[in-house]
Amino acid sequence: MKLDDALCGALLALLGGAILWHVQGFPRIPGQNVGPALFPGVVAAALVVCGALLAVKSLRARRRDGGGAAWIEWPEWLHSRPQALAFAVLVAANVFYLLVVDRLGFVVTAFVCLAAMMWSLRVRVAVALVVALAMALAIHWAFYKLLRVPLPWGVLQAIAW
Repeated sequence: MKLDDALCGALLALLGGAILWHVQGFPRIPGQNVGPALFPGVVAAALVVCGALLAVKSLRARRRDGGGAAWIEWPEWLHSRPQALAFAVLVAANVFYLLVVDRLGFVVTAFVCLAAMMWSLRVRVAVALVVALAMALAIHWAFYKLLRVPLPWGVLQAIAW
């Protein structure tokens, strides 16, 4: 999807404004002029300025060119049913992961998500199931054992390594 620069600029300016509003609640450090809100505030102010400049420049160009261009252009692949399905499965897998990972656990949730995504890409079912299981276990091992990231066990709590 391609957004017109005026829309992107407006969104960046809004994001910067929201960050500026949020950092006002950061605590002050007694006896110091510089607090934890300084650097996020500077970046947010830069976002507001750059976003506004981008939006103004784009709006001027649209006015000069007659303004006939679309504000949003959808990608060509979105008209392809298999690719649109794969994208929908990707989004659904991420939402599914967020909703159930604590109850089912990382290994089970990752297995289901990976298998569903491979299925949507037309990988043979047997291959998809084997690869999804191997990758879920490998990713869990890498994060849990090597990087010491506490991943949820969920329904596999009884056999935790």
